[in-house]
Amino acid sequence: MGAEIQRKQQLINATIQAIGETGSLDVTVGKIAKIAGVSSALAFHYFGDKEALFLAAMRDILQRYSRDVSAALAVADTPEQRLDALIRANFGTSHFDRGVIAAWMNFYVLAQRSDAARRLLRIYHARLLSNLAHALRPLTGDQARSIALRLSAQIDGIYLRAALNPAGASPEEAAAQVLATLKRELAF
Repeated sequence: MGAEIQRKQQLINATIQAIGETGSLDVTVGKIAKIAGVSSALAFHYFGDKEALFLAAMRDILQRYSRDVSAALAVADTPEQRLDALIRANFGTSHFDRGVIAAWMNFYVLAQRSDAARRLLRIYHARLLSNLAHALRPLTGDQARSIALRLSAQIDGIYLRAALNPAGASPEEAAAQVLATLKRELAF
């Protein structure tokens, strides 16, 4: 890994850590740079401003999420296995980290005023919905999209609760809650 790529990754990781510590975007680029062990000037040079740095952090989180989902789906053969893999991937340990959860919550807030954040959020929502609906379709037919919407809303809701109560559900408990909902949906 080249020095520039390494420093950018350090800044991205430091951004997630700083947001996790404060629970908000009210962190300075200086604080992020200090955590990363680089100068503020270098952070501004690489990213331009705090919003761009935060969006880079969210892209990194989304790329890790996408890799985890792809890996989970690669070993799932049946629709039921795909659904289980998708739901469990959403609550992987690296995604249920305090900093990552805080970044997600702030990402939703930023999407209210930032076109770039709103676009990234739409992509995430569309992929999650598409993956869930695709796996549900052989099992539920025309109901697949509406069930997928309910499951994705529950996933978001569990993350909201985790942000507000860090001592709440573990990743395993969170996945179990959504899987229980899925089971009730499939019993119709």
